[in-house]
Formats: sequence, C-alpha cells, structure tokens
Amino acid sequence: MECDFGDLTVISLYCPSGSSSEERQIAKFRFMEAFLPHLQQLKESGREVVICGDWNIAHQERDLKNWKGNKKNSGFLPEERAWLTHLFEQIGLVDAFREVDQRDEQYTWWSNRGQAWAKNVGWRIDYHITTPGIAANAHAVAIYKDERFSDHAPLTIDYS
Repeated sequence: MECDFGDLTVISLYCPSGSSSEERQIAKFRFMEAFLPHLQQLKESGREVVICGDWNIAHQERDLKNWKGNKKNSGFLPEERAWLTHLFEQIGLVDAFREVDQRDEQYTWWSNRGQAWAKNVGWRIDYHITTPGIAANAHAVAIYKDERFSDHAPLTIDYS
C-alpha cells in the first residue's frame, strides 16, 4: 500500500517469502525485479519516502543469528542481499534502523519451531527503508518484544 501525504510517501510493504518452494523464490525474485524501478523513481522524485514492513531479507550477517547455516536459504541468498545493497549504495535509500542502532542480535522475526523466540535465534527482516532526509530525522528505534503477537515483532522508529 502506498499513500502520499504532502511531500511524503509512505509504503507498507510485504515482500514475498521464497522459503516454501522454488516457485515461491522465483516469484520473490520477479517481485524484486519489478519493484526496483519504482523505488528508483521514488528516490529520484524528490519526495521523502518511508517504506516499512516485512522485506523477507536479512541484509548482513549480523541480521540473523545462524547466518553460516542460512547462506543457501531464502531470505539470506546472495542475490537478495545484493539487491538490498543496491538499494542502499546505488539508489541511495537508507536502513533507518541501522542509522540509530548498530547493535548485533536485533531481530524482528523468529521461527515458531524449537525455542527460537526464547533463545533469540532470529532474523532482522523488517525494515524502515527511507530517503536520506527521513533517515536523518530518526532518533529512537525499538523492537517491541514485551509480548508476542506473531512470529514478527513490531519495529517502530520515531522521526522528528
């Protein structure tokens, strides 16, 4: 969902998961390919942009507990990670959470299997990806873990 408020565009995003099958991974890659030009256009428009939601990609090794064992799994594939790097380094969008919080083990998703939640064996796959102007105004971030609503925890960012 994309909404415009004056010079601000806010997008609520769900990037498809590819973990259930090869067909779903192919669909995820198709979505990423189709969405990229739109992100480029938004960045070039001069509007401030916030895209928040479940991107279903852990960008860096510190964004998931067991990164070594997940190198060949959807959500941490080299192509997915490179796509996010492209958003940040070539298009110029910003991971607003990481602008404020550089700590390791800051996860937003945990498997329902085993004791992943209790042991904090998670992934950071939920983001606020923004234009630089919005990211510069991020001053407080939080991953709400006091209650468990689903396999994801709410990620909130306060902007001035």
